[in-house]
Amino acid sequence: MNTLQKGQMDKLVGEVRTLLTQARQATARAVNTAMVTTYWMIGQRIVVEEQNGSNKAAYGEQILQKLSSALEKEFGNGFSYANLRNMRQFFLTYPDKEICYTLCSKLSWSHNRLIMRVQDSDARHYYLQEAAQEGWSVRQLERNIESHYYQRLLAAPDGNKPQTMGNAQLQPIDVKSFLKDPYVLEFVGLPPYPNHKESQLEAALTDNMQQFLLELGKGFSFVGRQYRISTETSHFYIDLVFYNYILKCFVLIDLKAKKLTHRDIGQMDMYVRMFDDLKRGEGDNPTIGILLCAEKEETVVKYSVLNGSQQLFAAKYLPYMPTEEELRNMIENNVRLLESGKEEKE
Repeated sequence: MNTLQKGQMDKLVGEVRTLLTQARQATARAVNTAMVTTYWMIGQRIVVEEQNGSNKAAYGEQILQKLSSALEKEFGNGFSYANLRNMRQFFLTYPDKEICYTLCSKLSWSHNRLIMRVQDSDARHYYLQEAAQEGWSVRQLERNIESHYYQRLLAAPDGNKPQTMGNAQLQPIDVKSFLKDPYVLEFVGLPPYPNHKESQLEAALTDNMQQFLLELGKGFSFVGRQYRISTETSHFYIDLVFYNYILKCFVLIDLKAKKLTHRDIGQMDMYVRMFDDLKRGEGDNPTIGILLCAEKEETVVKYSVLNGSQQLFAAKYLPYMPTEEELRNMIENNVRLLESGKEEKE
């Protein structure tokens, strides 16, 4: 009998390791699905029992307290009074069993507890789909909800409903539905405008590239920093270059730690035209340019090539996590400007 060579043994170990890893992952998914759907059914049973009571509020509290007391002794802290209330709310939020089985069960209970507290039903559906498709951690999901990720997409250049991977496959992909305004960059650790420089912002984004990619959204991959494009006589350097595999195009980002000017817009217009001419590959869609600025004067945007462009966009960035009121005001202002722009065109 021949002795196994080291290479053969390494291959065997690798294959068995892969099988075991896949089995563990499949088991974990099955356990999670069973747990989430069971919690939904428990919530349904609690609601049905409550509806049989004459005094719903008092009767409901009594049910939860007694049920928790009995279940905790046998099944542990997962059935505390607070968690049973979450299960009841889970069912009330998604009374349609199909949603629980097709969407909620793909995420952990911790994910679901966060999402079901979102008041807007469209936003909830978006977070359910995106968290599952993009593999958001609980921490990232919480951050996206707190920073009004969905609402910022709605307030982007054309105010279109954000596209998930699911519905993007069924209809033409709109570039504008991938953009936000503002972008929240609290992870860079810089003071607000005007107390930081573009070089500091660029370095901080590069150092925190994983978080920046998550904030940019789905489909983005980093290509380079200070990316050089050259003509016969000159060299030009673009702050950050990405490729989006869903949009199938390059995305250029020019950082402006100041108020946006016409000169900035003209420079980005040139970069996009040059990149299309020199770097765009066969099968690529037209290059997109994003001016990420500390301050954006709407008059400058309105009377420049940005207005109506399908390749050039301007968005404000915030180097801190704004309050809910600040974000709401910014988003409402963006929506008003979008609506007024549409009325003028009509």
